[in-house]
Amino acid sequence: MTIDPSNELRARPAQVGRNGAARRRTGAALLLAIVAAPAAPPDAEAAHATSPPAVAPVMPSLGATSDIAPSPAPRPEDFRFVEDLERRTFTWFWDAANPRNGLIPDHYPSPDHFASIAAVGFGLTAYGIGAQRGYVTRDQAAARTLATLRFLYRAPQNAAEDGAAGYHGFYYHFLDPRRGTRFARWSELSSVDTTLLLGGVLFAQSYYDRDTPRERTIRRLADALYRRVDWSWMRAHAPLLDMGWTPAGGFLRNDWDGYSEGMLIYLLALASPTHPVPADTWQAWTATYARQWGTFQGQTLLNFAPLFGHQYSHSWVDFRGIRDAWSRAHDVDYFENSRRATYAQRTYAQANPGGWRDYGTNVWGLTACNGPGIVTLTVDGRARSFQAYSARGAGRDYVSDDGTIAPTAAGGSIAFAPEIVFPALEEMKDRYGSRIYDRYGFVDAFNPSFPSGASYWADTEQFGIDQGPILLMIENWRTGLVWATMKKNPYIRAGLARAGFSGGWLGDETRQARGDPSPGAARHM
Repeated sequence: MTIDPSNELRARPAQVGRNGAARRRTGAALLLAIVAAPAAPPDAEAAHATSPPAVAPVMPSLGATSDIAPSPAPRPEDFRFVEDLERRTFTWFWDAANPRNGLIPDHYPSPDHFASIAAVGFGLTAYGIGAQRGYVTRDQAAARTLATLRFLYRAPQNAAEDGAAGYHGFYYHFLDPRRGTRFARWSELSSVDTTLLLGGVLFAQSYYDRDTPRERTIRRLADALYRRVDWSWMRAHAPLLDMGWTPAGGFLRNDWDGYSEGMLIYLLALASPTHPVPADTWQAWTATYARQWGTFQGQTLLNFAPLFGHQYSHSWVDFRGIRDAWSRAHDVDYFENSRRATYAQRTYAQANPGGWRDYGTNVWGLTACNGPGIVTLTVDGRARSFQAYSARGAGRDYVSDDGTIAPTAAGGSIAFAPEIVFPALEEMKDRYGSRIYDRYGFVDAFNPSFPSGASYWADTEQFGIDQGPILLMIENWRTGLVWATMKKNPYIRAGLARAGFSGGWLGDETRQARGDPSPGAARHM
């Protein structure tokens, strides 16, 4: 089903009251030369990369594939709103990070935080956005980036229960924010959180391309960090990649099986010049999609109930108009698929099968987020069960909905469907005000159905893995900066080529890069 945005961006339906009826829920020759090149000591000089992407001063249309209708032109107030939101969200990363080591807390401004390795990846990308927008200088962004990469490279990697930051190049999900070592024994070595970190690491490698000592070192460290990851080790249950490992328990029982944010994991694993997975791993993964393909809320799509699964990989990779064997067979690219998922979520909210308060055309968004707590209460004359942190979502695969709205669900989809995201974000900000929108932008989540004193439950802080998609996808919608930067990265292009992607911005050169890269004389760093 092709979505026609018509005049969605301009037509603002009237607000739906708390008890209203409308509700809803939940890269070629150069590439091969770089990929096969030997690794050098990370603080040595690196070859000068290509020039930075041109950043357009105005927002472009996103009608890049035949399946996607161009978005209507935004209104002046939309420009003002998105600039305010982008700057506030960037400021969260800048303020939250430890400037000495670059580690970023999972949630902030809570004082009892631990660092999230995934949030660090979003933060490394945020710094480049901040430099491009003038929120900080390029030198400030590069200095923060270099401090982060140096700390990560030097942090201990071993199999000990305590005192290590990671093992085999992977990092623990949560780290002590000062020491940079495993936060607690319940924290696993995480393949996906390491991948989100690497999204920021590879962005830094391609963004900081000037011939200065600092930027040369950034590129060298970024390359060393990526080459160090032993993807082949993380295949305990081949052919798929495992979700993680702990010293005491070994590999986790679960693999990356089924469509999800795992796209970027497999792309980076395929592209590795040192520890790649076999070329047919992507096909083994996409073969597990079948149970998720189908129709939900009028949209035919590859389902994944929480919207973060449709956003994380797309935050760094522009999937518009490029297709692998699976998407060619189903006549839809992954970008269009995420667009459909966004529309399906809004339609679910409009239908509001759970009868939750305030759900409707412009109040929607289900994804992993915090919640009011595990409790059952009587609300509006009926028993209601609520959750704490949970992967809320709505899709053909499952529905998990307790009335908790996460603004990042809409915000992280702004590049997919701005014509419905703008009205949602602006109405939520206008309706709920400072309870959900503060100096750092939108809080993690809120629940209008959960009574809290004389009002409703709202979180009091932000999460890095929520802030990241909002910031990166706003900038991708405005200028395409992150996407353009990542298109220059040889590892991203190699991963896409080896996964069988072609067309669009990849062009014909992908055919030259589909063989496994030779590690050459690369050393383990």
